[in-house]
Amino acid sequence: MRILILVLLPHLLGGCVVGSIASTAVDIAKIPVKVASAGVDAATTSQSEADEKRGRELRKADEQRAREERKRCKELKDRREACPAL
Repeated sequence: MRILILVLLPHLLGGCVVGSIASTAVDIAKIPVKVASAGVDAATTSQSEADEKRGRELRKADEQRAREERKRCKELKDRREACPAL
């Protein structure tokens, strides 16, 4: 029985080794494709990314206008307190 196991064991494990080598070869073959697709993705902007960027710019501009408006209102209020005739 022990001899039978020792004789069959290398044959049974041989398939595992071949399978892992084939799997590694497939992974290595995929690397250039993954690198190229990552480069294209980094170089291009999708429509949703462009929309998000434009939305951020609009919000930032709106916040700046609001700050300037508050500043003008404060200055006007200070002038009215200094000179009640206004």
